[in-house]
Amino acid sequence: MIIKGSCHCKATQFEVAYVPETVTRCTCSICSKRGGLWAYYKPADVRFISDNSKSSYEWQTKVCKINFCSVCGCSTYNETPDFSTGAPNFDNPQIVINARLFDDFDVGSIEVFEIDGKNLW
Repeated sequence: MIIKGSCHCKATQFEVAYVPETVTRCTCSICSKRGGLWAYYKPADVRFISDNSKSSYEWQTKVCKINFCSVCGCSTYNETPDFSTGAPNFDNPQIVINARLFDDFDVGSIEVFEIDGKNLW
């Protein structure tokens, strides 16, 4: 089932290939301020229809690219290596979509997994 989503002003529009089984709430310093619920995808499972107003932020180690819309300010997606084993796997990149931006979708119906990013990194 393809899910469409966009930022508030629709400058960033995307489709993902499937409904995520869970979303992640991270408590690290930036995620807790951004308020996203993150859904993890392989790059091949995400199609950007438009991404013309993307701005990016890379913090400290520059391992993750944190993207947001420069027009409306919505936190849109991140570009990261796979961290599922604890260390960054650069051979397995991920697109981490803010599931709060999914159109016509009840993100509250999905299980939320919390990462204690405040104390892990």
